[in-house]
Amino acid sequence: MKRFGEAEDPRRRLLIEALSAGLLSAGLRGSNAFAAEVFGGRPAKLPPGQSIYRVSGSVTVNDKDATRETSIGPGDTVRTGKNGEIVFVVGDCSNILRSESDLVLRGEKGHATPTPVQVTGLKLLTGKLLSVFAPGSPVQIQTASATVRIRGTGFYVESDQEQTYFCTCYGLADISANDDPESKDTVASKHHDKPLYILAGTKNPGKSIRRAPFINHTDQELALIETLVGRTPAFVFTDDRYGGPQRDPYKR
Repeated sequence: MKRFGEAEDPRRRLLIEALSAGLLSAGLRGSNAFAAEVFGGRPAKLPPGQSIYRVSGSVTVNDKDATRETSIGPGDTVRTGKNGEIVFVVGDCSNILRSESDLVLRGEKGHATPTPVQVTGLKLLTGKLLSVFAPGSPVQIQTASATVRIRGTGFYVESDQEQTYFCTCYGLADISANDDPESKDTVASKHHDKPLYILAGTKNPGKSIRRAPFINHTDQELALIETLVGRTPAFVFTDDRYGGPQRDPYKR
């Protein structure tokens, strides 16, 4: 997989540029066709029974090729290939899973409305994931080197065998290093306040969690996936082209 901080695929850059320019919300002539061709449709809350907003490249759900009609729920495994990406919703959880990722969803399948399914856990041993959850939702995220417990949080995570990158975009996260019980941190974030690296191994007991820069995700993408579940982000844009934190991510 690509190392942390490397350039993302051009479709993602196109999506960011379109969202930043307001092409999908300004009602411009041709915008609906443009959205349908590039993103799978103009952003709006997905109708009941629809899981996938957009899928491109090589993507499988439970080892079967994913299409716009594929249903995704707790217990399913979603994998993306080198050029794959999927934007999808499960219950109150909305996600962008990037290329070369392997994600397992855990939770409960129920019959209550308006949320018939509930994601309670995510396992991402390799890959890159942007997710948002409804306020108060308790969820555990497992990676190769970290365990994170969140409650109603938007977050971005990158995982490989050496380290995890975790940005609490907004909300609360309790973070611990799998190989180093002494390394723990709690982040209460309003706007990408404290991205972190969580290292694998036990070379430096108590020091396996380190500050990190803001990388590879934007407020526009968070706004998109919140829209798909009928919510708005827990921040207010000050500039339509804004794509990163206003503060120094290294400042304590």
